[in-house]
Amino acid sequence: MPAIPTAPAPAAVLLGRRHRLPFSSPSLRSNHQRLLPARLLRLPARPGAAPMSTEARPVAPPAHPTYDLRAVIALALSEDAGDRGDVSCLATIPSDVEAEATFIAKADGVIAGIGLADMIFNQVDPSLKVEWFESDGNYVHKGLQFGKVYGCARSIIVAERVVLNFMQRMSGIATLTKAMSDAARPASILETRKTAPGLRLVDKWAVLIGGGKNHRLGLFDMVMIKDNHISVAGGIANAMRSVDQFLEKEKLTIPVEVETRTIEEVKDVLKYAAENKTSLTRIMLDNMVVPLPNGDVDVSMLKDAVQLINGKFETEASGNVTIDTVKKIGETGVTYISSGALTHSVKALDISLKIDTELALQVGRRTNRA
Repeated sequence: MPAIPTAPAPAAVLLGRRHRLPFSSPSLRSNHQRLLPARLLRLPARPGAAPMSTEARPVAPPAHPTYDLRAVIALALSEDAGDRGDVSCLATIPSDVEAEATFIAKADGVIAGIGLADMIFNQVDPSLKVEWFESDGNYVHKGLQFGKVYGCARSIIVAERVVLNFMQRMSGIATLTKAMSDAARPASILETRKTAPGLRLVDKWAVLIGGGKNHRLGLFDMVMIKDNHISVAGGIANAMRSVDQFLEKEKLTIPVEVETRTIEEVKDVLKYAAENKTSLTRIMLDNMVVPLPNGDVDVSMLKDAVQLINGKFETEASGNVTIDTVKKIGETGVTYISSGALTHSVKALDISLKIDTELALQVGRRTNRA
């Protein structure tokens, strides 16, 4: 898919000169390398202030051939700034006022999005200094102060909501992922493509931070033969044969997964694989976890399927996966457990960013006297 475009900027520049931010991280470049202006913030760069934190991040975002993370940030900032910039800051805060703000966890959970927050602050104003006392993936408790940002008060406030929106969503995803990953062992937890539109990479990054693993990033990096493909192709064997022929013709080497819903379909897959050279790498065992009236689940069909496959291919359990059922599913011997709820039903972790009121008042008084 093409890189997400930034919003066009109006001609008026409300505050100071514009600065431009080049792409500097090879892992985050899109196929359309370009410079992104910080025009939508209407905030001048202030040379000479302390640099951003450069501490190495323990978890990098997934690699994607077209996803433009800096453009996603710019779009989020643009929808806030509109065509006038932050009129509240313009009206109340002098451009030269400095401030210090503190990140505070308002609930227990796994913190995620620190790496992305650094990118946002840098994109708003490269002279801001950010200091973190925790790392992505660390568990934080309610009331913990886990980071600070110093610099131009206007810049901090312009970045605040965008930073928090990303961090709260990512931390919610990471928190649930961590809980499910711990319960599922030795199986690994995967998310799905049920992510917020435009935030695919961000959501999947949060899963990695929470200790999960990534399923396919999109339609391009894995062949997944699902029920609709099987129906149109005229059966599992026909669908698998078509995939093998396509990959050989295109000289592609990518993972291949096929969805099964019954033990008979598993047997059909294994029969095809025994009689043909195939690129198949994983078998999905869909809805083989059966809910019971008492709230428990019956995993006997899933366990039988795993034993039937006997390590010939990776296995993935899907359907009826919750924090309450994932432990029992993991005990069947399945390789992976996928859960759409990790990203489509995320509960954000409450985080705040508070400016030091006493320090701000002292600066404000000095400014007013001047």
